[in-house]
Amino acid sequence: MTEATRQKLLALNREFYERFAASFSGTRFGSQPGWDRIIPYFPPRCAVLDLGCGNGRLARFLDERLEQARYVGVDASEGLLAIARAQTAGLQRVRAEFFPMDLSQEGWHRRLGRFDVVTALAVLHHIPGYHARVQFVREAARCMHPEGALILSTWRFTHNPRMRRKILPWSVMGLSEADVEPGDYLLDWKKDGGGMRYAHELDAGEVAELARDAGLRVVEQFAADGREGDLSLYSVLQQNASLFRK
Repeated sequence: MTEATRQKLLALNREFYERFAASFSGTRFGSQPGWDRIIPYFPPRCAVLDLGCGNGRLARFLDERLEQARYVGVDASEGLLAIARAQTAGLQRVRAEFFPMDLSQEGWHRRLGRFDVVTALAVLHHIPGYHARVQFVREAARCMHPEGALILSTWRFTHNPRMRRKILPWSVMGLSEADVEPGDYLLDWKKDGGGMRYAHELDAGEVAELARDAGLRVVEQFAADGREGDLSLYSVLQQNASLFRK
């Protein structure tokens, strides 16, 4: 994939999440079943970084489950951040802060501190290019305390007939299969006049490879969510001892 193509895909997704912030947020409410399986990785009192936080619904879930938490949510969409701030204003146990940040630009981790748990839920599959995904995971790891956890979720849309119907040909945006990487897809969005966005499907093996290349190890993987119970692949990563010796 050329850098020009990668930037074109990034621009497509930035435009999508800004243009459809309200309608997208309207489809993202309540907690996901997979969250019940990751909550044990959150200490009762902790600091949480939510990368690609969207409308902040993870903060609302943590407010119900934790004793006390500092939560920092970052997202590139100002529209989604405005919704997140409004929807988390009344939280009791979670102190939530939200900041605009383009996670596709290298070095973003330097603007953040260290956290007990870092999450990137339904985010990694929107980063085009294997090397860029490794860089994202590496930077996310830099935001973890040494004993912390990085929790990823990625879509398994080709496993789902409903999601497969959303796949569009690359010709719609002037590209071909040769321009992108295996596992890259263009997905339809029919609300508010319609749109499209880029996503890459990662299997358990690719996530494990990303983790290894980023100096991490996989401690748990499982499928959950969606009507069929397997729409998302969750991966919990922790640091290798050598990561911060470099």
